[in-house]
Amino acid sequence: MTVRFEEQPIQSIEKKDLVAQVAQLKKDGYRLGQICATTLTENFEITYCFDKDYKMVSLRLMVPRSDAVVPSITGEYFAAFTYENELQDLFGMKVTDLKLDFGGKFYQLAKKTPFNETKAEAVANATTAAAQPAVPQAVNMKPANTGEAK
Repeated sequence: MTVRFEEQPIQSIEKKDLVAQVAQLKKDGYRLGQICATTLTENFEITYCFDKDYKMVSLRLMVPRSDAVVPSITGEYFAAFTYENELQDLFGMKVTDLKLDFGGKFYQLAKKTPFNETKAEAVANATTAAAQPAVPQAVNMKPANTGEAK
């Protein structure tokens, strides 16, 4: 049995070229596989993966964390709304022209935009929070009124 490996390119692109390149991939018969992101020190790295006949093509954007706005691709692939709402909720990015925008309510999160920090930032924030003195909570010591006669 012969196993053949093909190049699986990751093409770095500019934000302004994203929608046009995605439209071309759709025209060429590619389907959207996934959109994933990670938080780097200065940027978010967003990778859009497409496949056709077992061939993967990926487009990668580097988006400054200080100006995290990206265009939606839901005009080409409607199902991208799930990934793009995740970018908004988990990373705090703004996705423009999103066809189905949950307005930050796609997930119910204990922490707003939990992935909008690097590991080093998360550790520093946790250390700072742990160093803060605990605030005593008021405790109600009165028994609950159960409605039973005494």
